[in-house]
Amino acid sequence: MSTFDRADRDQSSEDGTPHLPHIVIGITNPQTCLVLTGRLRALRTAGFQVTLVSSPGPLLDQTARLEDVAIEALPMRRGIAPWHDFISLVRLYLLLRRLRPDLTEFSTPKAGLLGMLAARCAGVQRRVYMLRGLRLETATGFKRLVLLAAERVAANCAHIVLCNSRSLRKKSLELRLAPEEKLQMLGSGSSNGVDIERFSPGPTDLRWRLGIPDRVPVIGFVGRLTRDKGIPELLEGFNRLLKQSPEAFMLLVGWFDDAEDSLDDRQRRMIEEHPRIVCTGFVEDPAPYYRAMDFLILPSRREGFPNAVLEAAASGIPVITTFATGARNAVVAGVTGLLIPKGSPAAICAASLDLLRDRERRMRMGREARAWVLEYFPEKEVLGMTVAFYRNLFNTVPVATRTVEPNEAVVSLR
Repeated sequence: MSTFDRADRDQSSEDGTPHLPHIVIGITNPQTCLVLTGRLRALRTAGFQVTLVSSPGPLLDQTARLEDVAIEALPMRRGIAPWHDFISLVRLYLLLRRLRPDLTEFSTPKAGLLGMLAARCAGVQRRVYMLRGLRLETATGFKRLVLLAAERVAANCAHIVLCNSRSLRKKSLELRLAPEEKLQMLGSGSSNGVDIERFSPGPTDLRWRLGIPDRVPVIGFVGRLTRDKGIPELLEGFNRLLKQSPEAFMLLVGWFDDAEDSLDDRQRRMIEEHPRIVCTGFVEDPAPYYRAMDFLILPSRREGFPNAVLEAAASGIPVITTFATGARNAVVAGVTGLLIPKGSPAAICAASLDLLRDRERRMRMGREARAWVLEYFPEKEVLGMTVAFYRNLFNTVPVATRTVEPNEAVVSLR
């Protein structure tokens, strides 16, 4: 009998009823709940008791209702704030001592660091660090060193670092965040996959409702409106595009995020006052908005594995994104979309013109994009691998460790 088996037996209820393995999933800010849709419910349906920990906010409460999971609201700062971080660390430790979970999974930089430290100190026997991206990639100087140290501490406290994409795993190896055997990935990447029925091609009257003429080109973006998402270069690239395609519109489906990489006042005003830009703010269901686009642009400077690209592909439209970590794994270059250099307004303009001037190619890429998503990223299959991964954690303790290959869920615990 393994140590884990004995622990599960010891935590069985006194009346003899089977113990439901308890998973605590922690994030820093409630907006990350947007990428947990379906995942929490899949784990609960599979027989796990699930508790979600996050800073308080309406999205946290909404997620608890939709996913039918327990929540614990615990304030955490997104930026570096030593005193507040220490208080959050103590609160997380006390919370984990009270909940006594069988497994913890923390993600996002701050919750990843504080949560993994607290889990290790609290003696949680299965600890997973879910790596959804590396904020340090766009940091410089002393701040980058601090963020790198934080990532290494979080990874050191984990039994497994679960990477969201191949390039993210490769980058983590280059940065020596953890040994190769600890850095793992499920299937072809992505933590959720995509709902292929909800995100699908089809007609929409959204252009009419937004005041966009039917036959004009519409370039789309979905996500946080921040510098790290490449919004400054997207704005400049779009203005260059208008000189050659003055009838084009840009549809920004997203919100101004007050993060450390927030846009400045001039950039916000440009978006709000631009006659050819329609900005929706946050929307609960972006599915119909993809159908109003000719293609999506995600000029991100860093990613883990962008959900918006999969959603656009499932909706049957091509994507232009960058060679940034994570982003480059979400497009098959020249087949489902185009890859361009980071931080290049000229490349954004040129790639956009390529797609706008060749409708047949654009439509072909859209069909290939949906077929690719149907093969590798259906939500049911990706979440199934996630459930199998966690069940394996509770059922086996492999003696040997090895790298996860596509479509495998191999687990190693030390």
